[in-house]
Amino acid sequence: MAVGNVRNQAYIDAFGKHVKQLRNAKKLSRETVAAYAEIEVMQVYRIETGKINTTISTLLALSKALEVAPHELLNFKF
Repeated sequence: MAVGNVRNQAYIDAFGKHVKQLRNAKKLSRETVAAYAEIEVMQVYRIETGKINTTISTLLALSKALEVAPHELLNFKF
């Protein structure tokens, strides 16, 4: 579980799992997604594992890297 003031860790965890599922479905490595999104590989890892509550600008970068609409990143069961 992430450290600090987190409003809903379960939602952050579910979001991260969804990002990982999308990445795996497209057969992309974390390194590839990070390069396309112009973020650090560790940031992708921390998002996928629920270690951080990502920003909306990073969500947009991830959506571009994964070639999905931004709202698709938020379309997951919680």
